[in-house]
Amino acid sequence: MFVRGSTAGRSPGRVSAGPPAPVATPPAPEISGSSRPTSAASTFDTAPIVGIDEALRLDAATDDDGMARAAQARAHEAAAEVLADRGDWRKAYQHLRAAMALVHLGDTPPVRVPEQLRREVDRLRRERAEAREQSRRDSLTATWNRRYLDERLSTLRDEGHDAVCVALADVDHFKQVNDTYGHAVGDTVLRTLVGLMRAGVDDVVPDGFCARYGGEEFALVLPGSSDTDAVAVCEAVRARIEEHDWSALAPELRITVSVGLGCVDCGGTRAEGPGLLDDVDELLYVAKRTGRNAVAYRDSTGEVRLAGPAAGRRGVPGVARAVAGTARSGR
Repeated sequence: MFVRGSTAGRSPGRVSAGPPAPVATPPAPEISGSSRPTSAASTFDTAPIVGIDEALRLDAATDDDGMARAAQARAHEAAAEVLADRGDWRKAYQHLRAAMALVHLGDTPPVRVPEQLRREVDRLRRERAEAREQSRRDSLTATWNRRYLDERLSTLRDEGHDAVCVALADVDHFKQVNDTYGHAVGDTVLRTLVGLMRAGVDDVVPDGFCARYGGEEFALVLPGSSDTDAVAVCEAVRARIEEHDWSALAPELRITVSVGLGCVDCGGTRAEGPGLLDDVDELLYVAKRTGRNAVAYRDSTGEVRLAGPAAGRRGVPGVARAVAGTARSGR
């Protein structure tokens, strides 16, 4: 099967021929808002569709932008129809997206989309949205994962938030839980933890969220919270986890978490990339080294403190200095 070429002012048609050569999967082209788009000829492998390259090579920067875009849009539509006839809906979708983008650039005549192709494109859109959602979810706990965490922190910075408070919560002695009760109980513990943490965040910080940072470590992100409010939220989450009836999962099971909390300036350099969580990770290690089951944070003077009942523990400044001056290889 092949399609006769499309040039400016001509619509493509189809006739039968021998079997087509394979078509490489092209990325969807990025169409800017400019009125002078770049040619898509180098983006799509259209060898089996005779004449489409001629249309795609048309100079969209000529005096007649509308006609050039119209020819390109029709060429992409023709490619979409051919690929749809073969059942190659994903490649058809890519060409159709290119056609639609060209139409939306300006005074370009609309393309005609067959109903079957439209339905398949709608299905592909749903599949893509679902795949995007799943790629940002942790498969075990169903909470957000590290990818979503990094993306969301970057978005918070770009949206111009003055500050965002981030906590890292690590399950105390989690290896002993797996060794004593088995990995099935350990997995249930992590899923239960997520429910407890989300309940403690969702009720007080509508834009906050919980993400699995890795292993038995979770991040709590609290946009718009003051330092004092963030400490209160994290201490309430810690207490909720300690007071939960874990014996329902296994006799004598007790779960606690250690938490490091920091509030960072989204306009500063620390908001860039992985370095955003370095200080928070350091505070988490202070909470671990001073007896676990505590929330460590910095007060208004920069001194490291522990929240709640753990506030009376001794040696916190010394541990904080030792942690700050030591390269840590693990907890």
